[in-house]
Amino acid sequence: MVLNVAVVGLGSMGYGMAQSLLRAGHKVHGADVNAAAVSRLVAEGAQAACAAETAPQADVLVVVVLNAAQTEAVLFGADGWAARMRKGATIISCATVAPSFAKDMAARCAGLGLLYLDAPISGGAAKAAAGKLSIMASGSQEAFDGARPALDAMAETVFDLGSEPGAGSAMKAVNQLLAGVHIAAMGEALTFGMTQGLEPGRIVEVISRCAGTSWMFENRAPHVVDGDYTPRSAINIWPKDLGIVLGIAAEARFGAPLTAAALQQFMAAAGSGLGGEDDAAVAKVYARNAGLTLPGGA
Repeated sequence: MVLNVAVVGLGSMGYGMAQSLLRAGHKVHGADVNAAAVSRLVAEGAQAACAAETAPQADVLVVVVLNAAQTEAVLFGADGWAARMRKGATIISCATVAPSFAKDMAARCAGLGLLYLDAPISGGAAKAAAGKLSIMASGSQEAFDGARPALDAMAETVFDLGSEPGAGSAMKAVNQLLAGVHIAAMGEALTFGMTQGLEPGRIVEVISRCAGTSWMFENRAPHVVDGDYTPRSAINIWPKDLGIVLGIAAEARFGAPLTAAALQQFMAAAGSGLGGEDDAAVAKVYARNAGLTLPGGA
């Protein structure tokens, strides 16, 4: 089935998702505050989108913006899409948000006759462009059915977490807790090893084959070894995402000390001017405090 799909948010993830939708044969309309991203997508076969003209004809709206505030603005702001979409259309909301926010958005969309899928994503820009994301989704069966052709184009794995919006966002919070803690642990372990005279590349080689490894260690530590902090996933993501995790934890009266410790390291990195660098640059905070020089002179 060929759908009219609008993608709002053409950053590293949204752009790749739009490419995957195009490759699957859907009619893709892209919108972003960055006009160059829209022009680039149009050159690949999409159309530029705006709420007034595109929303009424959209079967599916994929919202891939940074946070809850931007999601709400896309849906219900002055140029909001929700009020302009036809009844029965489907919204796939992909930002990392609190479960309570997802529930609120779903209720507001339902009031307009729209289907809402709480569908945060995981996998990174490369998997987004290859249509191989993991999507943690929750919503009504009707929302899943409306979203299915788009989900199949964008994702390798779609986890059905039930009919209640918010469950997808809760699972994403669990993922981000682990991912953020593991990245901070990578920086700590790598620089700790350096204090003992171990060469960073050798640490990666050995630990990647031992029980102490993690996916984040194996993925991010080579960035430090190469001295390459081109942002595949930036430091600035983590104060937001781990802040969301701690907010959820506070609502649940749940202590999350490891998350809080990791958050402080990312905050220190952002405060040191590293916010736009790859999140592996959290290792620079440890290196600075220990008087170490990382590969590449960092």
